[in-house]
Amino acid sequence: MAIFTGAGVAIVTPMYADGKVNYDKLEELLEFQIANGTDAIIICGTTGESSTLTHGEHLKAIKYAIDVVNKRIPVIAGTGSNATDTAIMLSEEAASYGADGLLLVTPYYNKATQKGLIAHFSTVAKAVPKTPIILYNVASRTGCNIEPATAAALVRDVDNIVAIKEASGNLSQIATLMSLTDGNIDLYSGNDDQILPIMSLGGIGVISVLSNVAPRQTHDITAAYLAGDIKKAAELQIRAIPLIHALFCEVNPIPVKAALNMMGMEVGPLRMPLTEMEDAHKEVLRAVMEAYGIALPSGRYTSYT
Repeated sequence: MAIFTGAGVAIVTPMYADGKVNYDKLEELLEFQIANGTDAIIICGTTGESSTLTHGEHLKAIKYAIDVVNKRIPVIAGTGSNATDTAIMLSEEAASYGADGLLLVTPYYNKATQKGLIAHFSTVAKAVPKTPIILYNVASRTGCNIEPATAAALVRDVDNIVAIKEASGNLSQIATLMSLTDGNIDLYSGNDDQILPIMSLGGIGVISVLSNVAPRQTHDITAAYLAGDIKKAAELQIRAIPLIHALFCEVNPIPVKAALNMMGMEVGPLRMPLTEMEDAHKEVLRAVMEAYGIALPSGRYTSYT
């Protein structure tokens, strides 16, 4: 059975003005997501700035999310690393907290071979044999692509590797993967502008940045498709495209944190080397959010420059 179907949010990690993690605000965000129909929480992924969290912060955020959500919807913990031993440590801890699944990104910077990827993912998976694993393919950030044959071999040979978050943007590659696996892999879109195309290839949902600011709307795209209303799903996907583009006009999660702050959510600043969004981009983002129908309280936006 799939870990989840529908729209899972790659949730931001809120911070105080001094850069410390704001766990009280994280609870607010989790409740906001659940109240607005999000189907799963993905904690400490790329959008959660996992690469600049300490191991202590990383694990505390995972446990906090699992405890707050309390099995109402699945919680998937980002536990990938460019060091296999670190990925094992994070994965074992998250599994012990009761994570419903783990998201393992390809090792970044090392640029492992396909043989190395198989060894890495297999070794981590075997350390947590009872916890299902989602591979995360995002070569634009890691410099390392999971080839279709590699993903197919992992799903075939490792029992708890069951899914992949595909953010390569390469629909031909994704189609090849689904062919090689006969569809026997749970496929999630990792790009908000490709929810529908990837679901048309057999995908069962999305791990979404858009869901941070538009959880109900993102859920509705996937729900309409899963219910067989392809026309409605396409209309909702297309309507969201300008906002999706605005949320990626600078590197994620810079725009989505700015968007949440514009909404009065007060999620705080980013960890360096990420910096505050450019003013010109903020103006575009604000206009697009208003056109999409997102309420933006006046006078409540805090700048962290």
